Parts: sequence; structure tokens; C-alpha cells
Amino acid sequence: MGRVGISYACAMRYAAFLAFALSSAPLNAHPHVFISTGLKFHMDPSGILTGVEVRWQYDEFYSLLLLEDMALDPDRDGKLTRAELKRLDGFDLNWVKGFQGDLVAHQDGRAVTLGAPRSLGTSMEDGRITTSHYRAISGADAGAVVFKAYDPTYYTAYDLGLGLDLPSGCKAEIAVADLSDAQKALQAELARLSGDAEVDFPEVGAIFADEIVVRCAPH
Repeated sequence: MGRVGISYACAMRYAAFLAFALSSAPLNAHPHVFISTGLKFHMDPSGILTGVEVRWQYDEFYSLLLLEDMALDPDRDGKLTRAELKRLDGFDLNWVKGFQGDLVAHQDGRAVTLGAPRSLGTSMEDGRITTSHYRAISGADAGAVVFKAYDPTYYTAYDLGLGLDLPSGCKAEIAVADLSDAQKALQAELARLSGDAEVDFPEVGAIFADEIVVRCAPH
């Protein structure tokens, strides 16, 4: 998890809650934060992807902890004022060096560059915080580009619950991850580890992630 959001103390409260909730379960990958993701793609007239708008809708518990940590919504009515939304805006865009924004892209086996994030705003509805940001795409050619939204450490779990928004002339195919196979692969990896599995936990997020293939035709 390479973004800076809630404080360390708040994160520890979240982790402690989940540790208790999962204490009776067998050792499996269990993410701590759950995010519904939406992707809106942009392209140029030649059919080359030029940017993507990313929406992250946080789960209710993480949203609540964040509000408490930032002393927002003191009346707990589930609604934020314009000033409170302004304070919240960009909280998840303070990325540490090397963080890829939990979104990767490649084309024909080579990486496609996603630029630094630019905030597009923050909202809150039904107890869930939703943030939006834009990232420029560079280095892509005409043809299929593959995207995956995931946290390599699987601390955060992403799904595509907010859907895809494609320009006219674009199509997308989604290869849904086989979670059963992913868990088997994880268990095999954990069996090879020595010492503290929590400390040495393998980066397995990619095998739990759906794969999105976007193809665009020229206008």
C-alpha cells in the first residue's frame, strides 16, 4: 500500500479489527481495504489511448475511520460540507516514491507509462468516500492495451464495481481472475516461505486481479 491516507494509529485500529475478525480463519490472503474501481478511458483521433480517469470508492469501514482520523463529519450525518470535501480531496494522492497507483498497463509485453495523478474531486454517498483522479497515458501505440488494477501486496483489494467508460470506437474485454486458483498459488508460495509469513508475505496481488484489454479504432 503506497499511498498515504489515514494515520498510523488509525491504520493499526483497522488492522486490529480485521485480525480479530479473521483470527479463526485459515491462513489466506485477506485484504484490509476494499475499493470499487471505475475507469474512464480517453483516446486521440488515431485510436491511441491518451489518458484514464480512475475512481476509487472505499468500503464503509475504511471511510468511517478516515473521517474519524481527519475529524470530519462531527455530527455523523453521513454528509460532508463543501469545506470538508475540500479538506478530504487528494488525501489518497500523496504517493510514496515508486508507487504505481495500483494500476498498471502494458502493450505487447512492454510497460505503458501512466503519469502522475491529478485530482478530479471527492464525494461521499451512503457512507462511502469516492475519489477521482486523472492519469495521462504515454508510450501506447494503436492496438490492444492491457490494464490491471491491484495492490501488489494485496493489502487493498480492488474490483471493477464502478465499471468501464469507453470512448466511441473502443471495446474492452475483461478476463476475471480465478480466485480459487489464486488462493492455491498463494498457499504454494506461503509453503515455501520460512519465518514470519506476515513479514515475508509475497506480492500476490496481480494473481487476484481482473485483466482488462482495451482496443480502440481510429475515428
